[in-house]
Amino acid sequence: MIVSHKYRFIFLKTAKTAGTSIEIALSKFLGDDDIITPISSDDENIRRQLGYRGPQNFRSPPGKRRVSSFFSTLFRKKRKAFYNHMPALEVRALIGDEIWNGYYKFCFERNPFDRVVSLYYWCYKTEPRPSMADFLKQEEIQLLSSRGIALYTFDGEQPVVDKIGRYETLTHDLQEIGQRLGIPEPLVLPQAKASHRTDRRHYSEILDDECRDKIAARFRREMQLFDYRF
Repeated sequence: MIVSHKYRFIFLKTAKTAGTSIEIALSKFLGDDDIITPISSDDENIRRQLGYRGPQNFRSPPGKRRVSSFFSTLFRKKRKAFYNHMPALEVRALIGDEIWNGYYKFCFERNPFDRVVSLYYWCYKTEPRPSMADFLKQEEIQLLSSRGIALYTFDGEQPVVDKIGRYETLTHDLQEIGQRLGIPEPLVLPQAKASHRTDRRHYSEILDDECRDKIAARFRREMQLFDYRF
């Protein structure tokens, strides 16, 4: 995730929504005081090769002086830190209400059926793969749902961000966000987390009725908020 004091925005990173590519693209324009959380080593290599800023300022909250760094060090207390896929509630707790309320907050969402299929092929890049029905029983699905609406709400119901872009209209929404923030150039997405997926069928050809119903139930709120259909 990113907190930019330079452009006064907060980017909350959901999963399987091109979040890493967006994060890298934004890094090109960030300043010395902005907060950038680490991503995977492969993706950091992409960011480094592009000459963009890497992780910085993520180990302590901005604008808050530690009361006693001596005692913190003495007793080896763990400093609070910003991290990848950090939920809105925790971000606000670290940056405070003034920054949270004053900055433009955005994230991206994706059709849950498409997200689950994308995650399936990302987790299992080669054969043999489990059946989709078995995959839906695994912990990766729980993790995916926790990195969805829970990241941009405080209660799991109502979004607390200013803009939720759609993966389905990614280029258009990024252009709109860049203009809103005053970023001087179009955001160009690198190909981070390159897919090994060869099966390019539409999710409706991959998911049977039982899998469809399970996904719809788990991502009920996203389906309602964005009127996603199978």
